Amino acid sequence: MYIIYKSEFFMNNPLSPHLQIYRWQITSVLSILHRITGVVLSLGTIILSVWLLCLGLGETYFNFFNHLISSFIGRTIMIGYTWAVCFHTLNGIRHLGWDYGYGLELIAVKITGWTVILSSLVMTTIIWFLSVL
Repeated sequence: MYIIYKSEFFMNNPLSPHLQIYRWQITSVLSILHRITGVVLSLGTIILSVWLLCLGLGETYFNFFNHLISSFIGRTIMIGYTWAVCFHTLNGIRHLGWDYGYGLELIAVKITGWTVILSSLVMTTIIWFLSVL
């Protein structure tokens, strides 16, 4: 009688799907980005709360916070946060359409996915262009 141990059984089996052979799809990338932007929006709420706290504490704290946000790193964070808001909102609208049964065909999923990406970038650009004026 031959006993198969776990190590012998799994030793020659490949990992599936392996990252070297896995082809990324627009649906999986957008799903991952939707989850990541949800976390970013939660963290951005902390920044908003700190801003409101500084507003309540007085002019000195508020000016200090504005100085931090006006720096290169602060602006980069705020631009990223703006894109996260735009992307998460547009992708949420796309998901609402799916809930009602619209756009579930493969070609529609790809078109709306790319539309969400491009629209979120355009919206972020417009928002920041208007904020500079």
